[in-house]
Amino acid sequence: MEQAPRDPERQLQPAPLEPLGHPDAGLQAAVSEEAEGARDEGSGEGTMTENNFWLKKIEINVSEAEKRTGRNAMNMQETYTAYLIETRSVEHTDGQSVLTDSLWRRYSEFELLRNYLLVYYPHIVVPPLPEKRAEFVWHKLSADNMDPDFVERRRIGLENFLLRVASHPILCRDKIFYLFLTQEGNWKETVNETGFQLKADSRLKALNATFRVKNPDKRFTELKHYSDELQSVISHLLRVRARVADRLYGVYKVHGNYGRVFSEWSAIEKEMGDGLQSAGHHMDVYASSIDDILEDEEHYADQLKEYLFYAEALRAVCRKHELMQYDLEMAAQDLASKKQQCEELATGTVRTFSLKGMTTKLFGQETPEQREARIKVLEEQISEGEQQLKSKNLEGREFVKNAWADIERFKEQKNHDLKEALISYAVMQISMCKKGIQVWTNAKECFSKM
Repeated sequence: MEQAPRDPERQLQPAPLEPLGHPDAGLQAAVSEEAEGARDEGSGEGTMTENNFWLKKIEINVSEAEKRTGRNAMNMQETYTAYLIETRSVEHTDGQSVLTDSLWRRYSEFELLRNYLLVYYPHIVVPPLPEKRAEFVWHKLSADNMDPDFVERRRIGLENFLLRVASHPILCRDKIFYLFLTQEGNWKETVNETGFQLKADSRLKALNATFRVKNPDKRFTELKHYSDELQSVISHLLRVRARVADRLYGVYKVHGNYGRVFSEWSAIEKEMGDGLQSAGHHMDVYASSIDDILEDEEHYADQLKEYLFYAEALRAVCRKHELMQYDLEMAAQDLASKKQQCEELATGTVRTFSLKGMTTKLFGQETPEQREARIKVLEEQISEGEQQLKSKNLEGREFVKNAWADIERFKEQKNHDLKEALISYAVMQISMCKKGIQVWTNAKECFSKM
């Protein structure tokens, strides 16, 4: 076992963690450990064993969205949207595919699931939920959270969230996630019985840790800055896209004027009438096509928004590391203080001003028995403090190891997804331009036949 350092100054500056090696090594080790754990008969808190691999052999769909009316916690009537989750086993024991479960969930229940995962898996970049209300939309698209188009986009986003969790090597094994997919009644009570709210760190404590950590880990500091920059860049990109969409919408709709003018012109031209009428029809088709084009474009915008929200998930991991580092430094500081008190009592010298030292001067020295008793208490506290500090050091190292493995997994996923989304967006723009060229080519043929 590693021995905790005795020097108080070294306690204030815990030794740096060893390099993790190749980015994939940590992830592979984590996955291997999880796979090995799945073969154990026992189960730990918040994890599953027998059903772990079942989760990897099912299809998950959020197939429908339904507007409902009910009573909220204040007993007031409210309108909300419920989503139908269907899970189907890929292969049953007899080799046949069967429908295993279907149940309805509200958006707030998805939020509860994610909040639970954030608390129980602080080292994991937990997948984000889709936006609750539409942001960065072009002006003709409704921002109403009950709008059918927005509800449909959110349905797709919620399905993507479940698929992200189900494909994660650790999150997919969680018992609460399994019950979320299979247990409709009393699921909220089951989550609350885990006591995860009590384990959640307060915002005040997190803010205090941010400003008072003396030796922050450079890697997590850089990751925090990266997440801020990623959020800023994607926000700017989405705003630009919305402005371009607005202008493009206007340009396309103005082409409808061509159709109206050509139609009116055809009424006074006998020989050119048919050609002008046909050209006007092509212009009308071109003008109306922009509605479907921009609605399809929202799909790619939603893919970017997912990583806009992932930036906050990265910061959540960084905040948890700051809290652990803060607790470690406070424990080291407390231990150093007790060691100093013990030394002063043993030698009879006071190196720093203290209320106890002033009291001693005013009311006399302690008896040897009192001093020995105090020294004994301090020695016990020092022993406990050393064990506690050692435990926090080990816990911190384990957190960094696991967190960095998951961050590397996330980076690989991010690079693949964003590359695919941007390429698909470019292909869509090329296709849109080709359709515009085809419309004008058809109009040219109409003019040529006049």
